[in-house]
Amino acid sequence: MSDSTKDPREAHRDEPMPPQQQDQPGKTEHTVPEPDHGEESYVGHGRLDRRRALITGGDSGIGKAVAIAFAREGADVAIVHMPEEQKDADSVVALIEDADRKGISIPGDLRDEEFATDAVRRTREELGGLDILVLNAGYQHDLDGFDQLRTEDMRRVFDTNLCGTLFTARAAYPDLEAGAAIIVTASIQAYHPSPGLIDYAMTKAAQVAFVKALAEEAGERGIRVNAVAPGPIWTPLIPATGWSQERIAGFGKDTPLGRPGEPAELAGAYVYLASDESSYTSGSVLAVTGGKPL
Repeated sequence: MSDSTKDPREAHRDEPMPPQQQDQPGKTEHTVPEPDHGEESYVGHGRLDRRRALITGGDSGIGKAVAIAFAREGADVAIVHMPEEQKDADSVVALIEDADRKGISIPGDLRDEEFATDAVRRTREELGGLDILVLNAGYQHDLDGFDQLRTEDMRRVFDTNLCGTLFTARAAYPDLEAGAAIIVTASIQAYHPSPGLIDYAMTKAAQVAFVKALAEEAGERGIRVNAVAPGPIWTPLIPATGWSQERIAGFGKDTPLGRPGEPAELAGAYVYLASDESSYTSGSVLAVTGGKPL
């Protein structure tokens, strides 16, 4: 192995995560260790110069890493987040502005159709248009058994992951121009569902169907639609899922690389799918899973 090559098994933390638990939505400051979003490591190369992006769930985790990367690649970025996540959102906007790009924070709940529609309108008005839509906001919770699935929890999962995705995409779609990109955060759960995440896994499978169906229609307008399917990624959502301390400690250890991924390790996948480098890629699901097959 050359001096410039990193062993992917050791690229990030591989020891057990310490005991912790949070309420939804998870907060970055209470996540130990704090996830790596690429704050110190991501270097841009102008691949998204002068583009305008909207990222849902952009205040922490994968969404934050994508926002940092997009800004450093030259894009102006709007992020949507829950109102109680304003502190995390402000830190993301500061990082976008540090990259000399425009950043805006749009607080609200995407389960509300009117808000989701207005978030797209605000993005277009404040950024001067919209070229990249990243549908990343999501919710999950752990189940001890299928008979423990509460209707209110199930509806929150469905309304956030499906209705929020559809409301936002539907509002953005009519005015997207040729060259625009839509990217959905799916999951390995779409292909290998865990019983304790049955409703979440169902929504992720539906998102894959959404990507494939919309890509066929949107291609005729020169719009590409793709998804990223993360494996176990260390974000504030994980300690807020309701898992046992044993499950948290072993999170990601069952991957071939033997560790969970960091949000920063997904950023490049989103940049690729948003950029002209993927001009012949549409209707695809890009796996970033630590070696777990889809």
